Amino acid sequence: MNSISKGPCDPSQGETSLLRASGVTGVMTLVSRVLGLARDVVIARFFGASDGADVFFLANKIPNFMRRLFAEGAFNQAFVPVLSEYRSQRDFAEVKNLVAATSASLGGTLLLLSTVVMIGAPFLAIVIANGYVDDPAKFDLFVSMLRITFPYLFLVSMTSLCGAVLNSYGKFAVPAITPAFLNLSLIGAAVILSPVLSTPELALAWGVLVAGVAQLFFQLPFLARIRLLTLPKWDPANAGLIRIKNLIIPALFGVSVSQINLLFDTLIASFLMSGSVSWLYFSDRLVELPLGVFGVALGIAVLPSLSRRHAENSVDEFAKTLDWALRLVLLVAIPAALALYLISEPLLVTLFENGRFNEHDVEKSAASLRAYSVGLLAFMAIKVLAPGYYARQDTVTPVQIGVGAVVLNMILNGVFFYFGMAHVGLALATSIAAIFNALCLLFGLLKKSVFCWQPGWLGYCLRLLIANFAMGLFLVFFVGSTEEWLQKTLSARVVDLSFLVFGGIAGYVAFLLLSGFKWREVYR
Repeated sequence: MNSISKGPCDPSQGETSLLRASGVTGVMTLVSRVLGLARDVVIARFFGASDGADVFFLANKIPNFMRRLFAEGAFNQAFVPVLSEYRSQRDFAEVKNLVAATSASLGGTLLLLSTVVMIGAPFLAIVIANGYVDDPAKFDLFVSMLRITFPYLFLVSMTSLCGAVLNSYGKFAVPAITPAFLNLSLIGAAVILSPVLSTPELALAWGVLVAGVAQLFFQLPFLARIRLLTLPKWDPANAGLIRIKNLIIPALFGVSVSQINLLFDTLIASFLMSGSVSWLYFSDRLVELPLGVFGVALGIAVLPSLSRRHAENSVDEFAKTLDWALRLVLLVAIPAALALYLISEPLLVTLFENGRFNEHDVEKSAASLRAYSVGLLAFMAIKVLAPGYYARQDTVTPVQIGVGAVVLNMILNGVFFYFGMAHVGLALATSIAAIFNALCLLFGLLKKSVFCWQPGWLGYCLRLLIANFAMGLFLVFFVGSTEEWLQKTLSARVVDLSFLVFGGIAGYVAFLLLSGFKWREVYR
């Protein structure tokens, strides 16, 4: 496994397993993301870009942001390398003790935090939703929603702990499909619960809380199957737990820089015209579709693999795995970003436009979607470059880079706001900060000789350029105007959008193959 006899692009068992893992995760995540898209369609059609929807998106952004930090972000990056090392070098009893100690520490901390936030919600709201202070109805609704949604942080973080253990033992499908419960719960809340409430948007907050309970209890039986369903055990002296804490504190910031930037966007947007938060939300959700299906799935699969290679001191395989992941990122991210930029209006018209989400909302959301698409490649690259540091238990470097990215984002927010770019400026600032973050992570790995370019990159990039250029020409030629799309029936929109999407994919793949692309270039 530490050597490949036929060259850097030949398959090995390790990469076959990694490809299979990312594929399984991607398929399960795709199911969840399709349901997520259905959820967003339902929310747009039931609530539109209303004041109540704005309040919900902001209130839900807080636990959702912290979920990215505690659950999908810093916790995974700190916990998985230590767990992988324990699994490789310690006996099963020590692994079980580590899981028990970690669940007690993480769960206890988040339970305390949730209690404090629920009690102090009115005071916290003054800081988070300051733009609503002069509107008592919106402010009170925000406080109510924050109290309902914030316990989701505890539930989903414990779910993430279960998922991290399952991923480390090669059980990728269950954690990947688990987020589907949130989408199903929100759809049910909008359709069934909202019509019977005096404030319909409150149904969405209750849907978030119910989803948290469902997600956690869904994973517990699968944890029991690998004999790691254990009661939390308070053990602050556990050596593995101490190492996780030392890693997680800086990782809380470094791994989730893009989420911090998105949170800042949402907070600033609460001061802008009504609908700004919703426009950013719906455009961000479309960017999250390829990012979640592919970028997150690949990052989840890559981290345990990199951690094992580091534990085994397999330097060459570590570098080759990063190279493999980065090639896959470019293969998917570039055409996805180009398509989102070129067909933003048809996507939004087909999915969301109705009486509550009107032509004006489509125009505003499309502008921020294009701004977010500029950073999609960087968003995806961060998902595989950051694990290159965390797998080696280096949390300092990403934090230093992250500080610079956040500072840059804040400066650009102020500059773009000054020049009247409103919510579009916020999205563009986030994309530019992500590009800065990704480039710094890449150059840092190159400087440390942790990552090195494998043979074949020049030809690979030329083939990608040709295929993306061909796909772009196809989309530009057939996309049509926004006015034409608005005049179409829903069925005509679906048919024509399907033609654009599948025609673009077919053209992209065809020109890749015609230009000499071989699957072994990314399969290894």
